Amino acid sequence: MNPVVKPVAAHRLPELLRQMPKAELHIHIEGSLEPELIFALAQRNGVAIPYRTVEELRSAYAFTNLQSFLDIYYAGASVLLTEQDFYDMAQAYFARAAKDHVVHTELFFDPQTHTARGVSMETVVNGLHRACVDAKAELGLSASLIMCFLRHLSEEDAFATLEQALPYRDRIIGIGLDSGEVGNPPEKFSRVFARCRELGFHLVAHAGEEGPPAYVWTALDVLKVERIDHGVQSSKDAALMRRLAQDRIPLTVCPLSNLKLCVFPDLASHNLRQLLDAGLAVTVNSDDPAYFGGYMNENFTQTFAATGLAAQHAYALARNSFEASFIDASEKRVFIDRLSQVFETFS
Repeated sequence: MNPVVKPVAAHRLPELLRQMPKAELHIHIEGSLEPELIFALAQRNGVAIPYRTVEELRSAYAFTNLQSFLDIYYAGASVLLTEQDFYDMAQAYFARAAKDHVVHTELFFDPQTHTARGVSMETVVNGLHRACVDAKAELGLSASLIMCFLRHLSEEDAFATLEQALPYRDRIIGIGLDSGEVGNPPEKFSRVFARCRELGFHLVAHAGEEGPPAYVWTALDVLKVERIDHGVQSSKDAALMRRLAQDRIPLTVCPLSNLKLCVFPDLASHNLRQLLDAGLAVTVNSDDPAYFGGYMNENFTQTFAATGLAAQHAYALARNSFEASFIDASEKRVFIDRLSQVFETFS
């Protein structure tokens, strides 16, 4: 049970949102690649990119849907070639996350985006893992890795990727499913997810962002995932909403991403409050922050300003983020206690 959260004055709420400790559970590390770093890595690696300046690249971030975003996302990832590149990308994200008082994060990474270009699984995992280790030592930020399969590719390709990853399984806590949702239902990956479950990985999947509520059902019942990434279309199915609330299935919602990809016409129309009021274990996350206009605190402050959410919602969202994470119970307790202490100072 959440404790009673005392009201916080409206003018103090943005600062509370910024200061409160939080976990980020839906961040694609390749989606944190800022234009400045893309240019720096392109230069370092001698990779030609079709933009002459940082400004020209940033102005190309004009998406109308998920696919138009993915096209430029994959182009940006082409500059990542060495272990140091993956390390530098993750370190840049960790520095921003720490400033936003993110104390734990579970990073998605897409190895198929890189192995298809001849970059080895070892290069990808070792660069990201080394950054996770250093984030803990240097920033006090705990971080772990979730490997995602690209759903527009075949299940056979996913199986091959899993085999490549097994030598590094001690560095990967979970398996996810991302990329273009429409036309690629979760059940397309039923066998590979069953294998990942046998191997003891945590399981998550993108569902119900642009895809229908039916995709959330099959992610739960066929893939047997523990968390749903996005899931905002669930509000269209009353039975699904009851299921998500009853089973406390976490949804990793990404408001600025939903806005940028036209899932909602504006932030005021976002259904975050509806999901919370229905008793769902909702969390707020940044998704691909370099492309979607904001890291964690921007997602919180802009969404709260647009929707009129209050301190009790902030507490619920932050607490949900820790409870939905894959850290052990004692670590969750420490983070939740820190969260309560911050709220006490604002009440």
